[in-house]
Amino acid sequence: MNFNSHIFGKTTFNTTENEKLIRRLKKETQKPVIGYLCCFAPPEIIAAAGAIPYRISGHPGSDTSKADAYVEPYGCTYVRSILARAAEGQLDFLDGLVISHSCDMVQRLYGIWTYYHPLNFSYLFNVPHQLTPWAKDFFKRELGFFREKLEQFTGQQVTTGALNETIGLYNKNRSLVRQIYELRKAAPPPVEGSEAFEILMAGGVLPADQYRTFLESALKNFQQRKPDPHQGPRIMIWGSIMDSPILFEVIEKAGGKVVCDDTCIGFRTWEKDVPQTADPYDGLTEHYFVNFQCPRTDRGPSVKRFNYLLERARAYRVDGVVGYIISFCDPHKFDYPDLRDYLKKEGLPLLLIDDNYSFEPLEALKTRLEAFMEMRK
Repeated sequence: MNFNSHIFGKTTFNTTENEKLIRRLKKETQKPVIGYLCCFAPPEIIAAAGAIPYRISGHPGSDTSKADAYVEPYGCTYVRSILARAAEGQLDFLDGLVISHSCDMVQRLYGIWTYYHPLNFSYLFNVPHQLTPWAKDFFKRELGFFREKLEQFTGQQVTTGALNETIGLYNKNRSLVRQIYELRKAAPPPVEGSEAFEILMAGGVLPADQYRTFLESALKNFQQRKPDPHQGPRIMIWGSIMDSPILFEVIEKAGGKVVCDDTCIGFRTWEKDVPQTADPYDGLTEHYFVNFQCPRTDRGPSVKRFNYLLERARAYRVDGVVGYIISFCDPHKFDYPDLRDYLKKEGLPLLLIDDNYSFEPLEALKTRLEAFMEMRK
């Protein structure tokens, strides 16, 4: 299937359009679609098993009443949004569901979803919370269990050769994403932050080979583009899950330039390749467990765990950081005070947006961001 005629020339990848694409792909390939919320369960294994990996998205600000009966009011609004979409049948194209234990609310989502709306395939991917040698061994064994369950479901064996080939495809895409991000170091950058974000969103739905073609075309377009001469404050976005470009767009309308990010769907996944190792599961463990900078993984009390953020801020010549945390997202909220103080000592201000996954009221958000941009000039 060729998506190129549908997507080239535009970079709008909202949830509705993504789902139209995945429904078409499922119909034409006759492959099962397996949805996942977090990349701790590597999509490379899902693809190598003959299924289509699909990153599930919510709808910011949407009605969650059908999920509120199952989840307490202080539960994550992002989780409630996804549960409501499942209850309403909006995700009926999924043949399987994989949920990693990224946080307690996401784990609870798995139990509720699979009990009330069971799918043909479901798997809870266990992830340790500490970086220790035994935890790495545990994670690697979990990769093996995950592979076995997928093989049983799809009937296709995941050979070492097939997995290495799939990892190579994904690594090629990571390389192209990094080249696009390199362009954003320019002043002014030829790539808007909202554009880059939507491109990464497409990576959660397009097959690796189709995504590579799209990235190559997008990179060529950006390399030839004459950038907007406006030089607003250079902003880095840090925070929890975002599957909508709303915050990027509001920052841009407030006069800022989002030049880099550190979010779940952002650069965290694409910054490094999966190491090519004799045993591919060693490389997957290194990438998805050790290198993936998610606050849910305990890296010790030292603020040195934030060094990579400072290095990125300097590389992209950042003037300020906008933090985005969904209400009740404990892992990121626990990190916020230390990160704020760490960046302050380095001369980088951090504006925190504590949101209930609605970005409302939008005018109030815009006013705060406009004031922050004005102070960065």
